[in-house]
Amino acid sequence: MADLLEVEGETHSPYVRQAFEELRQLTDFSPRRILDVGSGPGVAACCLAALFPQAEVAAVDGTPELLARAQERAGRLGVRLRTRLAEFPSDLGELGPADLVWSGQVVHHVGDQQDALDQLAGLLRPGGALAIVEGGLPARWLPRDLGFGRPGLQERLDVATADRFARMRAELPGTVTVVEDWPGMLRAARLTEVRSRTFLVDHPAPLAEGPRRSVRRLLERQRATLDGALDSEDLAVLDRLLDPADPAGVDRRSDLFLLTAKTVHFGRRPRA
Repeated sequence: MADLLEVEGETHSPYVRQAFEELRQLTDFSPRRILDVGSGPGVAACCLAALFPQAEVAAVDGTPELLARAQERAGRLGVRLRTRLAEFPSDLGELGPADLVWSGQVVHHVGDQQDALDQLAGLLRPGGALAIVEGGLPARWLPRDLGFGRPGLQERLDVATADRFARMRAELPGTVTVVEDWPGMLRAARLTEVRSRTFLVDHPAPLAEGPRRSVRRLLERQRATLDGALDSEDLAVLDRLLDPADPAGVDRRSDLFLLTAKTVHFGRRPRA
């Protein structure tokens, strides 16, 4: 997962930079302390450190190995970054106040999503801003007809992935059913100036090495996690796509692309 998270973060970095520019416009002050909650290997945290070099930026995650990667990445890029080991959301109260809080695709892993948002919003100093990444559009990376197998593989992968996600949500401890109206949930967390923006990630064919590797890692994960949800024909197609020696595989196809969209929801704590 560490490799997948890092290469995916790098591939999606164009939308992250655009979202951070939106954050810069939302904050009319110079942030002193910034938290990336659920930072993983630190791709976004390092972008924040580069964009706000005067601030103390902390990558917060519950996995020490991912925080070590974040620290190594900061060293390579020459940015100042602190790391903080903390479980989400149980340890949020120990993080201290911040002017900016970023959390990318983390809240949906918690049973009580509104409570998690309330706690994230509670970290903000008056006037501070929270941004969460939730929703968007599924990734597309190949034509509808691959030239073998039944057309429409990606749509079937979407259905199987959505079913798996629903099971994951249902099995989380303390799961609370809620309408996933993210702007409404931010307002319920007593944030104001709430807005949502969707950012496009568009890597056209032929793919460069980094995005191509991201597609491969994604397919490897889907092959492993959806084994029992797909029929034998679709599994055989995935195996062929992942065969590095096959000219029709993702490592060698010239028509491979990556197109997706990520939605970021912003809110601000009112000034005292």
